[in-house]
Amino acid sequence: MPEVTTYPGSRRTSPGRVNHARVVAAAARGALADMRTIYTPFTWTVGWLGRIIMQVIFFALIGTLLGSREAVVYLFIGQAVMATVTECFMAIPSTTWERRAGTLALLIAAPGPLWPVFVGRSLQWLPSGVATGTIVLLAVGPFFGVTWSPWAALLLVPALAVVAASMYAVALTLSAVVLRGPRWRNVVSNVSSLVVMLLSGATVPVTMWPSWLQAVGQVLPVTHALEAIRLLQEQGVVGAAWPLLGLALLLGLGWFVLAAAAFTLFGKAGRRAGTIDFDE
Repeated sequence: MPEVTTYPGSRRTSPGRVNHARVVAAAARGALADMRTIYTPFTWTVGWLGRIIMQVIFFALIGTLLGSREAVVYLFIGQAVMATVTECFMAIPSTTWERRAGTLALLIAAPGPLWPVFVGRSLQWLPSGVATGTIVLLAVGPFFGVTWSPWAALLLVPALAVVAASMYAVALTLSAVVLRGPRWRNVVSNVSSLVVMLLSGATVPVTMWPSWLQAVGQVLPVTHALEAIRLLQEQGVVGAAWPLLGLALLLGLGWFVLAAAAFTLFGKAGRRAGTIDFDE
């Protein structure tokens, strides 16, 4: 049995045993530092949130041109929820920052698994995405006829949190693939966001697509969470939303398992072939 070196103040742990929660928490502190570097409260409000509000209004005005109040509400809600998804998909390019910074090789050489590091490393996008969607839906929505009952408004934040967490799992899965070709990070992020927007019911009903594309849309957690949010807005009751949000969480868990497996395979391949470098 190899001797384990301990240091003052450290906890003795056996080799091969890793506290995944502590790794995620430590990586999340780095994510928070990244967020403070990228945004100030002013630049987030004016730069990011202002841009999203204009984007959502643009799509809502398409419904106005169609002369349909239902289309205005449909497009407004869909694009507001997609803003949360888009921000979570920023995890795809931000995951490759480890390779650009030269720390990926160190993570590969470390004895622990990769996936807890990457789960925590881009967590900054989740609260930002939830805040963006919440502000747009509750503060801007009433100007376009998107109103909420008190109970629906209370459940809206948890519903957007479900969107963020479950779609973050999708983003992590794509991130594990993009690590092999980091030059494609922005292309994959933008294209995948567009695919989700088209297939999840954000712009057109899911039933508009052929059956095989509908099936693809059903494996996206946001498809079900978005339907739950639409029910909250239309009916003002929360009972019908819970099963859909539960399904979204279940799908998100499946995507997390897939992401963990993809990161594990990437790490094993890198250790075996010694191909991890600093290239972008």
